[in-house]
Amino acid sequence: MKSNPLKCSFCSVKSCAVSVLTSDELELLSDNCAGVTLKKGEILYKEGTLSTFIIYLRSGLVKESMIGINGKEQIVQIIRPLYYIGVSTMLGAKVSHYNYKALTDAEVCYIDAAIFKRLVQINGHFAFEIMTALCRENLGNYQRFVENNQKQLYGRLADSLIYFSQDIFNSLSFELPVTQKDLAAMISTTRESVTRGLSKFCKEKIISIEGGIVSILNPARLIDISKNG
Repeated sequence: MKSNPLKCSFCSVKSCAVSVLTSDELELLSDNCAGVTLKKGEILYKEGTLSTFIIYLRSGLVKESMIGINGKEQIVQIIRPLYYIGVSTMLGAKVSHYNYKALTDAEVCYIDAAIFKRLVQINGHFAFEIMTALCRENLGNYQRFVENNQKQLYGRLADSLIYFSQDIFNSLSFELPVTQKDLAAMISTTRESVTRGLSKFCKEKIISIEGGIVSILNPARLIDISKNG
């Protein structure tokens, strides 16, 4: 983990929310923000720890997960750049309800939660942008959870591959950023079931996997499995 000083007004990857701040508000944000470079596998936040920072993901991918009552991990979502981590906790609780782990090398900004909350209170446009992003996130997560509960294994596995292809990478070929164990935690199954499902998709030439790169060879068939799974 490496820390870097930042000036928010000159940031090339400002969020829509930060873009509506005044110059004085930008200065306040800069004075209470630290840029950090993370290596793959580093922890950003642990479940149960006090929430004292909001984290802005500038680059890379982050896994958001919870530990269930049976001690098993449940992955909630894969977080992409230009996203604020910890807003729900800041507004609704004092401790983090989730674990956050870097799936790739990443660049983040740690922002003092008290200052972030102050900006929400004094700038309505900033608050609106934050709430809009939060609502989009929640709607997407709810949709995935409902589908996870109502579909069979192959439908859930197809959904996860479509999710990575369309929502995360916007490409039919991508390097899977999670292990098969993580993929199992995303779709509420076992690692062995994921292995069998991927092997079946490869055998039927729906996808190919080579050197960690997943290529979707028959998108229409994968979508059909997703819909009827």
